[in-house]
Amino acid sequence: MPTDAIHYGRPGKRARTAAGLALAVGATLLSGCASSEGPPVLTWYINPDDGGQAAIAKICSDQADGAYTIETSLLPSDAGAQREQLARRLAAGDDTMDIMSLDPPFVPELAEPGYLAPVPDDVAERTTRDVVEGAVTGAKWKDKVVVVPFWANTQILWYRKSVAAAAGLDMTQPVTWQQLIDAAQSQGKYLGVQGARAESMTVWVNALIESAGGTIVENPDAPADEIKLGLDSGAGTQAAEIISTIGKAGLGGPGLPTQTENTSMIQFQGDQGSFMVNYPFVWPATNAAVEAGTLPADLIDDIGWTLYPQVNAGVETAPPLGGIDLGVGSESKHQDLSYQAIECIVSPDNQSLYFTTNGNPPAKTAAYDAPGVSETFPMADTIRESLELAKPRPQTPYYNEVSTGIQQTWTPPSAVNPDTTPATSAEFILQVLKGEKLL
Repeated sequence: MPTDAIHYGRPGKRARTAAGLALAVGATLLSGCASSEGPPVLTWYINPDDGGQAAIAKICSDQADGAYTIETSLLPSDAGAQREQLARRLAAGDDTMDIMSLDPPFVPELAEPGYLAPVPDDVAERTTRDVVEGAVTGAKWKDKVVVVPFWANTQILWYRKSVAAAAGLDMTQPVTWQQLIDAAQSQGKYLGVQGARAESMTVWVNALIESAGGTIVENPDAPADEIKLGLDSGAGTQAAEIISTIGKAGLGGPGLPTQTENTSMIQFQGDQGSFMVNYPFVWPATNAAVEAGTLPADLIDDIGWTLYPQVNAGVETAPPLGGIDLGVGSESKHQDLSYQAIECIVSPDNQSLYFTTNGNPPAKTAAYDAPGVSETFPMADTIRESLELAKPRPQTPYYNEVSTGIQQTWTPPSAVNPDTTPATSAEFILQVLKGEKLL
């Protein structure tokens, strides 16, 4: 997920998205892979992982029977920097953009100016069949599949069984944010959330508003100066109340204003841990620390998990959606082969392999039933259920402006005011979109 926003010029009409991206072309482009002999070489631009994408590239190259080989090219570790490099290459017409690992919020920005090769109808049908609902939604722009879901990610609610029992919470039933706030306060514990001025704040605000029945961007395919925001709404007020309460009461811990996914996990693992919203990486990371002897052995037995908290009791939650989609550049010389390779990459076998070795949850539902998945991730069913309910962050070509505007106006959590923050945030973002203010 991006933590540093990148602003491509002054936003205005939709066409300025493409123009803004093109302004970055002057930067030096990395050389692509090419081969004068043998099968065509497909370049797959990958985000950093634990070697899983490179391993899948080899598997699919071996299975191609000489039709193609896949070579991986590593993108920067920061998602914002990934976006910048990919945008520069695509705007420059780079013909090595055969396969790209894309953060879902960037998809509309790249699809709108035509930087992505169309997904063939038969490929779209096969690669979205039996895929979790959240990932299918995130792979579309203007109701059309424009990228292929590879893996999906979501936050679930982690809890310390001992704290929940002491607070009298029945964790076999859905719980609300208010119940967690009350339970943490009653036990004198910290509630694990991400309060840093970073992409994680947009993730939190979006999940709260969606769970309350609202949406941040109401007309996502509108031009910049016609966008309507749902921040200043009943759902926005409820989101602000939750964030404000946690911030002002000190429930997030002393480090809340700079707290990220990793630091909230560390806090949760300690004596003050109680409940935490976070990604599945928490499980292998905690097990590794226990095995290394840096955390007590009995911690694992005290950790439980369930779906993301509800905002309103009895109303289905809308957990965050993350993950990676695979796109093909519109100037790629090997578009047909690239989509053949993508179908191999996203096969259930490869998705389950990626889950068990790199910890990234599958988009394909069948991959959750593969051998070894439930042993490695005993909460796999909860993750799959969460992904069926998950909602993407605002899908708009102006995502950067929207997300950065939220980060600047909803932090620190202790400064959030339910009476003013939603309206102030909406006004600021709209002014940025109209070119009246700068981020």
